[in-house]
Amino acid sequence: MHIESRRVPTARITQNVLSVAGDGAPGDGETVLFVHGNVSSSVFWQGTLLGLAEAGHRPLAVDLRGFGETDPAPVDATRGLRDYADDVLALLDALGLDGVHLVGWSMGGGVVLQALRDRPSAVRSVTLVNPISPYGFGGTHGADGTLNHPDGTGGGAGGANPDFVKLLAAGDTSADSPVSPRNVLRTAYVKPGTEIEDEDALVASMLSTRTGDDHYPGEVVTSEQWPGVAPGTRGVLNAFAPTHFRLDDLHTIDPKPPILWIRGEADVIVSDTSLFDLAHLGALGVVPGSPGTPAQPMIAQTRAALERYGDYTEVVLDCGHSPHIERPEEFRAALADHLKRS
Repeated sequence: MHIESRRVPTARITQNVLSVAGDGAPGDGETVLFVHGNVSSSVFWQGTLLGLAEAGHRPLAVDLRGFGETDPAPVDATRGLRDYADDVLALLDALGLDGVHLVGWSMGGGVVLQALRDRPSAVRSVTLVNPISPYGFGGTHGADGTLNHPDGTGGGAGGANPDFVKLLAAGDTSADSPVSPRNVLRTAYVKPGTEIEDEDALVASMLSTRTGDDHYPGEVVTSEQWPGVAPGTRGVLNAFAPTHFRLDDLHTIDPKPPILWIRGEADVIVSDTSLFDLAHLGALGVVPGSPGTPAQPMIAQTRAALERYGDYTEVVLDCGHSPHIERPEEFRAALADHLKRS
């Protein structure tokens, strides 16, 4: 079996989709659609696709707009993650799929939750892999995602490291800078010290990210409130800022397919003490001038939302932000069990 790539025209954009082909590839198994996270692409799912195909499922992985080989359409951040979620639903329509198992990692977790919220009847199960909070990234406190400031100060594109953005845009493949894409992969995407299989391919996947105001990180907007940045209206990081992306009513949908939540306990990106949260960095003294703004309790927020939802299972693995890369066998075992019960 091998990975095959094809571009699928949909009612919205043309999207790149990975599937498994060759001898032994499943022809009519249950479809499982994988959605990647920020600054990555479907390539991060290749090992998972091959493993799942061996178990008889029909796995697919999509590149979101502005990543990988999918059309680089702009992101309207005022719609939250709906540009991405609507693209995913349009892909299901184009492929004639219904009752699909959705798997979303990091930002992709927010995308599949938005798709679930908007069309629950199309979803047979959901798996969240180190997902962003249902109340976005940055700028909130408390388990209910209360805004620190009405304008969402602390969230948005201004929270991106400008040196990382420059190296990403330049296509840097080196390990010369602590914030080069390769070193961010080694120190933030996975638990430091983890041996990464196919590292060059994953770095290339990160470098497929389009940059700029309409893509990553998005339009930077300043604020008079600390830490001095607020969400804009365009681009990736603004799309999951708390003023644009909030899923307060997920528990009201019908039907409610089961949700599996897999997370790495050593995650430094999505955490109650995230090293990518400006409020937490302020508490550490890395970002000066903090007035005592609390860190966003991302894990507590997700757990609170899922407890209201009801039908969910939480699995915690000894790894960082990428269980499917760091603990592939344990990840696939948990996923296979969830699919079997769904």
